[in-house]
Amino acid sequence: MSIAQRANTILPGLALTAAVALLAYAAEHVEVDLLGGRWIESLVLAIALGIAVCTIKPLKPVMKPGIDFSAKFLLEIAIVLLGASISLSAISGAGVWLIAGIAIVVVLSIAATYLIGRALGLPPKLATLIACGNSICGNSAIVAVAPVIEADSQEIAAALAFTAVLGIAAVFLLPLFYFHFGMSVPQYGTLAGLTVYAVPQVLAATAPVGLLAVQTGTLVKLVRVLMLGPVIFLLGILTKAEASGSDERSGHHHSLVPWFICGFLGLMALRSFGLIPDALVAPMETVSGILTVIAMAALGLSVNIRSVAHAGGRVIAAATLSLLTLGAISYGLILALQIQ
Repeated sequence: MSIAQRANTILPGLALTAAVALLAYAAEHVEVDLLGGRWIESLVLAIALGIAVCTIKPLKPVMKPGIDFSAKFLLEIAIVLLGASISLSAISGAGVWLIAGIAIVVVLSIAATYLIGRALGLPPKLATLIACGNSICGNSAIVAVAPVIEADSQEIAAALAFTAVLGIAAVFLLPLFYFHFGMSVPQYGTLAGLTVYAVPQVLAATAPVGLLAVQTGTLVKLVRVLMLGPVIFLLGILTKAEASGSDERSGHHHSLVPWFICGFLGLMALRSFGLIPDALVAPMETVSGILTVIAMAALGLSVNIRSVAHAGGRVIAAATLSLLTLGAISYGLILALQIQ
């Protein structure tokens, strides 16, 4: 198939996913105007709108190639570009013990959350998505991990939808720990950075307490986000090693690390060594965000609403127990490091 023929095949579905993504951005702007903040991110809105479109009217087969292209290739490009937003130099002042402690918290939280999800009957890939989302950086981690472990659209939609709701709830509830449980400002900032999903949500959760809490929470959160690189690298190796082991008997072989993980780590390294000009970082983040929203629209257009609804109760239970577990582990780190 020629490039022109391939483009013509992809175009209808790509146009539909782009239209759904634009509608999601418009809905986010309306949300900001009415509520004064982005409480539900455009990527979550995109997947919800995609599900709605797919549910209301079944899509024609001609749409499938473009939707699949958007959900896979565009998402992989977005993950590569995401690497440019993470710099090792941003956390140079955190201290060795704090960095090591955060890494331990992330590892323990992923393991505990995965076990909780499996105990509640969730499939392994869905349990992994929830574990990485809760333990690292919410939606961004879910989006980055999903293609690595080859999760399907229903699993991604369920993980994104319910962790997004829980993330918003955490922003409102977390300040109670400072105002009613006698925590110091550094302790609260550390707890917020370790438990809240996204950087903007960390800012929202720490702003009522003051500038020191904001600075502490943001620094801790940056270190936590940095764990995304090693996690997706290890998951990629484990997933491909398992696939290679099963395929060797049939004569098929696979690269152990997907190309987009290498690209992600490569851009992260370039950013850390100052080889990516600062002027390019913001545009790359913007493009990554746009491609992610388009990919989420495509995933939504591939989702059976009944599958997501069926998993709802168990996913909510797993995500809630996961967040509580992460909070307990995080508070243990605060005590262990004697943060005052």
